[in-house]
Amino acid sequence: MTEPLVRARGLERVFTFGRQVVRAVHAVDLDVNPGDLVMLTGRSGSGKTTLLNLLAGLDRPTKGSVLFRGREMSRLPERDLVGLRRKEIGFVFQSFALLPLLSAYENVELPLRIANWNRGEQRRRAMECLELVGLGRRASHRPYELSGGERQRVAIARALAHRPCLILADEPTGELDTTTGVAIFTLLREIIAREQVSVVLTTHDVSMVRFATVSHHMSDGTFVTDK
Repeated sequence: MTEPLVRARGLERVFTFGRQVVRAVHAVDLDVNPGDLVMLTGRSGSGKTTLLNLLAGLDRPTKGSVLFRGREMSRLPERDLVGLRRKEIGFVFQSFALLPLLSAYENVELPLRIANWNRGEQRRRAMECLELVGLGRRASHRPYELSGGERQRVAIARALAHRPCLILADEPTGELDTTTGVAIFTLLREIIAREQVSVVLTTHDVSMVRFATVSHHMSDGTFVTDK
């Protein structure tokens, strides 16, 4: 049986603000298997983004563990975590987070430059990813020349560029209309099949769970429904 790509057990994250204690995540167990599209649903403040940050090693749990390919992330030094995120994890954000003065192509190519890919491979892979998301002909356009859906497609292409095994997406359709959101989720399913990547994403739109292989509903920092 294939081992999970990510395994979280007994995960808890507590924040203290003066005398106030907030349990942002608690009692969370989660497996992410190769090829999964895991969807975390719930209202704003339910703990979805905090959980993503824990899975990415951007935050450390108060209790519990996150194993990434069998490695306990909380025990890794920051240098190793940075390397892991650069090589094995891609990120997609609600607000796209594209650099406005760079073209679509340059936004996708940037992480490959940072990772010191060969120049020829940078060009080939950046264009391959833009073609994959249907934007090969828009490669020279800057973000302000693209629609919201196109910008999110560029963000997905950028997240894929360095061939990660896991993509974490925080409300990737939060700023898009329903029709465009459906197109983005359809694209993610196609990318999972073609690139053999796993995806964990958050969304407040429960109607989109039909695209997931696994979905969990969060409330007050924990899973209240498994689907």
